[in-house]
Amino acid sequence: MFEKGDYAAAVPRYRAQIWQRQQVSPRLLLRMAYAQHQLRHYPAELLYLNLAQARQPRLSTWRQLVAVAQRQRLVGYPSTWQQELRVQALRYYYPGLQGLLMGAVVAAILLLLRRGRSGRGTWLAYAAYLLGTGAYLVLLRPEPVGVVTHAGSALMAGPGAGAAWLSTAAPGDRLPVLGHDDIWLRVRWQERVAYLRATDALVVE
Repeated sequence: MFEKGDYAAAVPRYRAQIWQRQQVSPRLLLRMAYAQHQLRHYPAELLYLNLAQARQPRLSTWRQLVAVAQRQRLVGYPSTWQQELRVQALRYYYPGLQGLLMGAVVAAILLLLRRGRSGRGTWLAYAAYLLGTGAYLVLLRPEPVGVVTHAGSALMAGPGAGAAWLSTAAPGDRLPVLGHDDIWLRVRWQERVAYLRATDALVVE
């Protein structure tokens, strides 16, 4: 159906495969995003592009996200060279982390086997390696984001309906998630902390 251009018929089947059978791949998510684009369901297109980007960070996917978001005047999709550099780094984050951890384990075994012959400089070098691995883990780790899924989603100054209203988020807005507070997501909005109902967004990690 997808190959024939019958996107309206393909979407329910893809949706069942993704959400009910949990058979998800970056290729399927990108197909779903393309089908939603052809049907002009732009918030859904952004949602599936975000899911595909989280599973397999690619510069081409990010640029598509930015293009759609700019047309819809949404927030959370910077088009800076710094962001593109971060996307490229995220693409290799997990393979790089796996390599660093494996190197740490191998080095620790060798040091233990040669502990009587390993000088102070060797141990200091290993400690520096561990510090570098820790910095890599903390500074480059993927940041969870909340993709707004409902129209009229309120951003509040505190985690409660009685808190001051700050703004209204649009479907497709992408907000960094700082944590949870009961039924609320603590998010970053315009360089400040705001709160959004957890049911109004899908957290993508």
